[in-house]
Amino acid sequence: MKKYLITGLLVWVPLGITLWALNMIIGTMDQTLLLLPEHWHPDRLLPFHIPGLGIILTLVVVGLTGLLMRNVFGQRIWEHSEKAMLHVPFVGSIYKGVKQVSDTLLSGSGNSFRKVLLVRYPHPEAWSLAFQTSVPGEVIDRMDDPYVAVFIPTTPSPVNGFYFFVRKADTIELDMTVDVALRSIVSMGVVADPETGKYRAIPRTGDS
Repeated sequence: MKKYLITGLLVWVPLGITLWALNMIIGTMDQTLLLLPEHWHPDRLLPFHIPGLGIILTLVVVGLTGLLMRNVFGQRIWEHSEKAMLHVPFVGSIYKGVKQVSDTLLSGSGNSFRKVLLVRYPHPEAWSLAFQTSVPGEVIDRMDDPYVAVFIPTTPSPVNGFYFFVRKADTIELDMTVDVALRSIVSMGVVADPETGKYRAIPRTGDS
């Protein structure tokens, strides 16, 4: 009986979590429908509620925003709006930090999260997966040896972690992609190596 329950859980736990996440995402995006005038709201035009219509509106708004930003007129409007936002106390600081992170991750023009490294953390006898990011110029000028900036994510939530400057000679650069590293971190090492279908055995000290 126990093995049947475990088998059932292995089916329903990931399925349930996936459905819960999708329901939360769809429900959140459906809130964009509140931006429409009341007489244009789908729930007033249709005899029944259709979940997910907010996704269509979100994609349309994002697409039109991108189209507008591709021409000179839209860019100038946004530049003036952005300058005004940056001068708002507290709001400007938050917006500037978030924008720098999003520009680096989404534009593909920065060096962040381009390499996966092994660094010694949290103690000299342990190794942790880390992502190489960019080092501020002033920090480089004050360092005698080559250093790299690394972000060490936490498990199972990689959005949190630690930002350190580590001596480059004390790191090991991996051929692992960022996607594979994130998958390993989120799954707490449970997900197998996609190239082999299983984890490679770690040789014990003294083995040939």
